[in-house]
Amino acid sequence: QVQLVESGGGLVQAGGSLRLSCAASGRTFSSCAVGWFRQAPGKEREFVAAITWNGGRTYYAELVTGRFTLSRDNAKNTAYLRMNSLKPEDTAVYYCAADRDGSNLYRVHNYDYWGQGTQVTVSS
Repeated sequence: QVQLVESGGGLVQAGGSLRLSCAASGRTFSSCAVGWFRQAPGKEREFVAAITWNGGRTYYAELVTGRFTLSRDNAKNTAYLRMNSLKPEDTAVYYCAADRDGSNLYRVHNYDYWGQGTQVTVSS
């Protein structure tokens, strides 16, 4: 079992930066792929970024490529999403998720564990 807790969200002006953290409990976190998703009001939850269990590969949604960077520190059981050049359209609740088998990391339903989410609001 893996429990995930996100932190680092908040209010930021357009062009600013935030770093989200996803802290995990449970011994299997280091063997899980980690994904970040976001959900804006009235919209479906969408893929943002993912990283393989060992950090060897990362994947990004086209909308965030070049602006967001996902990393992890398995010794600390934590994953980090660095978000630069934020835009008002990045406003959403951001969720961290863990996937035990690491297949098709773009799909919401492939993930086994989810955090409670952290709000990111970008003002224009």
